[in-house]
Amino acid sequence: MFWQVLWPLSLGFVLSAVVEAVASKRAIVKALGHDSVRSVALASALGAASSSCSYASVAVARSLFRKGATFANAVIFEFASTNLVIELGLILFILLGWQFLVGELSGGVIMIVVLTLVFRFTLRPRLVEEARAQAEKGLRGRMEGHGAMDMSVTEGPFLRRLVSARAFTAISHYYFMNIASIWTDLLIGFLVSGALAAWVPDSAWAKFFLTGHGPLSEIWGVLIGPAISVFSFVCSVGNVPLAAVLWRGGISFGGAIAFIFADLIIIPILNIYRKYYGWRMMVYLFVVSYVAMVVAGLVIDGGFATLHLVPTNRAVAVFQDRPRWDYTTFLNIAFLVLTAVLGIRFLRTGGREMLRMMEEAPTDDSAADHHAHA
Repeated sequence: MFWQVLWPLSLGFVLSAVVEAVASKRAIVKALGHDSVRSVALASALGAASSSCSYASVAVARSLFRKGATFANAVIFEFASTNLVIELGLILFILLGWQFLVGELSGGVIMIVVLTLVFRFTLRPRLVEEARAQAEKGLRGRMEGHGAMDMSVTEGPFLRRLVSARAFTAISHYYFMNIASIWTDLLIGFLVSGALAAWVPDSAWAKFFLTGHGPLSEIWGVLIGPAISVFSFVCSVGNVPLAAVLWRGGISFGGAIAFIFADLIIIPILNIYRKYYGWRMMVYLFVVSYVAMVVAGLVIDGGFATLHLVPTNRAVAVFQDRPRWDYTTFLNIAFLVLTAVLGIRFLRTGGREMLRMMEEAPTDDSAADHHAHA
């Protein structure tokens, strides 16, 4: 599985690194400081173009909130950065097919719309102020340095910035920052999914997912999918291999999509929400997120069923494939070469020191910004 998704991961990391190298966090905060349809759209677009690491996105969201973004926009940015990023879509396409790619993207948009509406009608100013007071305490979660760092190049015309030496350095740093952020989730995801695929018989999965019971299977799938994710402790793109196992085992199409969405409510991240925003906001985020995931899963399941687009083939080809000389191998080699080029730049420009700072809680954002531009 890892061999099949190596080049899509690398491509996604490169694209997000390029965006982060030219898009200043200060500019993002300014764009997300108002509650409007335009701000929600910008939060979604900017999130989709950023890092796919769930822990990093949560840290970035708190940083944006503390700097002036509205709480709703910060959370929308966070959800987009884990559910609409290009590497996630490419991996879904490679492992499970185009229907899952379309379902994930359209479901992600539906979920963001649901979250926006729920926030507008249920998120009380008092709860937001409590969350802000807790956020200002600066309690440590994970990837704090990642959330505060801003290595963007903002001076001069866009093309000149993009091809500058500073941008090359920033891209190499963001690229390896993204790898460092999710490698453990990827490793756990591949190992756990491989073990489940090899050792748990399909008949056991079929009974658990109530396969073959029509609408009951579909409703149960979208309800149980996020619950499985909560206790899987796997997030970011690492949960896609697990989704492939669940799909082969008989979970409904909408259930698999809802499972992938739920990487932001796994137990470790809920604990970070508690540290960042307090118990009340943690419970609130869990409930509204779960509701949005279930609604999105049901809508996608119903819509795809109506259009007769729900995939019927559950024999995930990647479980039988072996590495061979084909386009995947050549693309993997090309992106490994690109990784080596970026790695040389990374090592020559203080990359090791940057990675050490990524997990540290910065004393203030200006210090992180100073390091990023040094």
